Amino acid sequence: MPRPLLPFLLFLLAGALAGATPPPVFPGAQWTVAARPEDQGFSAEKLAAARAYSETIATAAVMVVRDGVVVAQWGDVARKFNTHSIRKSFLSALYGAPVGSGVIKLDATMGELGIDDVEGLTEEEKKATVRDCLKARSGIYHPALYESAGMKKLKPPRHSEKAGTHWYYNNWDFNVAGTIYERATGRGIFDAIAEDIARPIGMEDYSPADGKYERGAESRHAAYPFRVTARDLARFGWLMLHRGNWAGRQVLDAAWVDESTRYHSDATLYACDGYGYMWWVARRHNKHPHLPGVELPEGTFSARGAGGHFVLVIPPESLVIVHRVNTDGAGPRVNDREFGRLVRLIREARQ
Repeated sequence: MPRPLLPFLLFLLAGALAGATPPPVFPGAQWTVAARPEDQGFSAEKLAAARAYSETIATAAVMVVRDGVVVAQWGDVARKFNTHSIRKSFLSALYGAPVGSGVIKLDATMGELGIDDVEGLTEEEKKATVRDCLKARSGIYHPALYESAGMKKLKPPRHSEKAGTHWYYNNWDFNVAGTIYERATGRGIFDAIAEDIARPIGMEDYSPADGKYERGAESRHAAYPFRVTARDLARFGWLMLHRGNWAGRQVLDAAWVDESTRYHSDATLYACDGYGYMWWVARRHNKHPHLPGVELPEGTFSARGAGGHFVLVIPPESLVIVHRVNTDGAGPRVNDREFGRLVRLIREARQ
């Protein structure tokens, strides 16, 4: 190479490196907290207004993470609360590895897998597949454990729909997905969360002992709620935002993250926009928004638990918002509209 060209090429290389997108930031043993919200592009004054609003509802903890740094946090971020239905999104994440290896086949039917229940499944119901259960489209409306009164009220009559044709947020599907996972892998869900998610991403607080199966006479298929902190949920959200990659290590299969957080069903029945594989997903042209009162970009997805538990992941904005409520006893809860207003206030704080 002629010598006059070398300095020029080095200059171009330095310029290219200077203009390159910086690598994503991941927390170490603990989250990095911004010294000032302004350092992460947020107004401290407007975030204070969001916090003030949260204190008028039943919020117990909030974490706002942007670009891998905690912009703001308040409340009991280190307290373990029940996940409620956020459990389902964790199970969805766990499915990626056994599906990728062929241990779980998404098109296997309930009949082929020997899945049955207390009242017995019909031959038509046994045609439902694993994929149908992940999508909440099994059409099996057998009594299920851990159902709320609202879920029971919206539940279609037994035998009213064929497999794969109707979306309904069905705990039977979600609980059976847990049974199928454990039978196929030989692993308990709470241990698998620890080994496949919590340890690789450095969750500070999670232990398999935080899980407890909910069993009962109505069904053979247990629910699997567990307790977890806001700061650990924020790590899970950050992992999902990066398509399963954590600081260069592919913890979850990227293609599976994409597939599970993609729009598969219209969730109008639950006044929401869309549903994936046990994740709520944004679909802006559907009848309802992802959250009331706030406009979120497509590509957004969320995990939700009864009473106001949310992990909201907004990849186009490199933003994760976690919201917790103390749902251990009787008391006020936070609904979707209230959380939507809080999210709007947080996003309006961006500068």
